[in-house]
Amino acid sequence: MNIIVCIKQVPDTANVNIDPETNTLIREGVESIINPFDMYAIEEAVRTKEKLEGKVTVVSMGPPQAESALREAISMGADEAVLVSDRAFAGSDTWATSYTLAAAIRKIGSFDIIFCGKQAADGDTAQVGPGISVHLDIPQVTYVKKIEEIKEGSARVERMTEEGFDVIETPLPAIFTVVKEINEPRIPSLKGKMKARSAQIKTLTAKDLEVDEKHLGLNGSPTQVIKIFTPPPRAGGEMLTGEPEEIAEKLFEVLKDECKPKF
Repeated sequence: MNIIVCIKQVPDTANVNIDPETNTLIREGVESIINPFDMYAIEEAVRTKEKLEGKVTVVSMGPPQAESALREAISMGADEAVLVSDRAFAGSDTWATSYTLAAAIRKIGSFDIIFCGKQAADGDTAQVGPGISVHLDIPQVTYVKKIEEIKEGSARVERMTEEGFDVIETPLPAIFTVVKEINEPRIPSLKGKMKARSAQIKTLTAKDLEVDEKHLGLNGSPTQVIKIFTPPPRAGGEMLTGEPEEIAEKLFEVLKDECKPKF
């Protein structure tokens, strides 16, 4: 069973800065973590390997500093790691990102399952996992909360919905984007940390992927961010004091004034 996990290193949410020229996140020199939802994807991949045997390869697209995220994934039980890194990838939107990751997965070789977190904490689009499935032309199941069964050539999973969950059976290979309800990520062992420290991280560049460079990075992204700004703070509210009957009367008058026609 060959399993691939796509992870992303994201800025710590308390340290997000925007480049005013490119309207993209400034990642260099910023404390970063593995995208929280991707931690569940790593854990589920390792659990699947432990049940069925095989290999877990973790892939991340990002600057050289993303290597630390890959080593953390190895400390949790992944076997190999691949960093997809090149200045040509900078500024990629979700389409260009999924295009690049799909090319990297093809380069890695055959696989049975791809796990991703349902979305990234910095973008919140939930588009990269489904985008990879389109570029690779394989089935996808999003918001997976439980892997019920994996057997030769197929898998049955529970997909979370607003009303409950759906049970879906899909042929393999397939891609699953997971939610936090699926498991509890493990704490790396000392042995895992030692393995991660000495692990060889393979790096793939744009040249290695043999891709069409007009589809890479900021210039190859179909969507463009025109402007990013912080919304103005909300004005302070009005405090009503007094006895309950007095407050109710005051509130009634306020609502009555607000409901008057503004013409």
